Amino acid sequence: MSLTYEKLEGNMAELTITVPAEDFKKACVDVYNRQKSKFQLDGFRKGHVPMQFIEKAYGPAVFFEDAANDLINKTYFEEIKDIDLDIVSNPEISLNQIEKGKDFIYKAKVATKPPVELGDLKKIKIEKVDSEVTDEDVEKEIESKLKANSTKQDVTDRAAQEKDEATINFEGFVDGVAFEGGKGEKYPLVLGSGSFIPGFEDQIIGKNVGDSFDVNVTFPENYQAEDLAGKEAVFKCELLGLKETVLPTLDDEYISDTTDFETVDEWKADIKKQVTERKEQSAQRERESKAIDALVEMSKVELPEPMIVYQQEKMIDNFGQQLMYQGMNLEQYLNMTGQTRDDMRDQVRPEAEKQIKRSLVIEAVAEAQNIEVSEEDTAAEIEKMAKQYQMEVDKIKEIMGEEQMESLKMDIKMQKAAEYIASQAKEK
Repeated sequence: MSLTYEKLEGNMAELTITVPAEDFKKACVDVYNRQKSKFQLDGFRKGHVPMQFIEKAYGPAVFFEDAANDLINKTYFEEIKDIDLDIVSNPEISLNQIEKGKDFIYKAKVATKPPVELGDLKKIKIEKVDSEVTDEDVEKEIESKLKANSTKQDVTDRAAQEKDEATINFEGFVDGVAFEGGKGEKYPLVLGSGSFIPGFEDQIIGKNVGDSFDVNVTFPENYQAEDLAGKEAVFKCELLGLKETVLPTLDDEYISDTTDFETVDEWKADIKKQVTERKEQSAQRERESKAIDALVEMSKVELPEPMIVYQQEKMIDNFGQQLMYQGMNLEQYLNMTGQTRDDMRDQVRPEAEKQIKRSLVIEAVAEAQNIEVSEEDTAAEIEKMAKQYQMEVDKIKEIMGEEQMESLKMDIKMQKAAEYIASQAKEK
């Protein structure tokens, strides 16, 4: 087996991979053994026709296509492991020679990582990022913590208010005709959440349990159901029940019972510390992001088209994976939204190009600054992972293979480079 390559214009390369004739012959035999149960010729039982008779009846190339696919899948990634090309796309395969008794030769056209002409890091200027923690920030966090231990209580002595959870029956009509998807029973709706059509929730506020009433709304012009967009509708509603959120009483007794602190003041001080650390981390990430974007604008890099296509497909596939966690696949989503995969490619292309350029620029900085990843850096990151997943450090190391460890080290290097870029930026 051998591989040669030729560099082409536009950060492209063409690989030529030669597979010995004996290996090609064996691949054809393997395909025959997988598929022989499908063939039936006079004089032979189905599935027992000798290979040479099948080739004579259907032509010598009857098994070539599947044999070629098998060999390409088997040899391509093995052959490119040790070549000095940084391949950044899927291969565009073409067959060069496929004949009985001869070497199997195929070509693979690929994109290679383009060079980056870095801008001057000392000229990076970014808007100032606010990291100050206000009393309001702390109060919001305290409210969030208390809500996590809140209870729901039925409301029977007053009308509906914002933030109440209303249980309603409803049915929607346009021009007196009920429309599909406009009916719900015992539907829980948090008033003020903005989860229904604008104006709907406001008209429930002030109503009492047991009331029946109309809610008049106008669907937005950009509403997803085109047949309803911009139309006026009437919803016949019934308020079945109300619940309000009751927060626990914040006192020293509650704090000592539910936290590691003894007093409200101690707990609040820790909350402020947490909020401060989180806001500083968020501000640092924002500074890094702004600085990287500024450096990308100052740098020059030409992206080969197959590299962009590869990133587009990866983004779409990742989106498909997220949909699966919600009980939907990509095909269903496309049907529901009336889109095609090509539409999605067009949508994600600007972000795909942005992500590639950012990554290339960060890598170029890491190389230019000779940024290294020490054993201490790796150990610290594994320690973080162990805490995050509540596992022993040794178990994390055991689970991670060599490839995953190299990927982790690259992530650390990229993060260090991002931090360096941000450190060079000056605030406007």
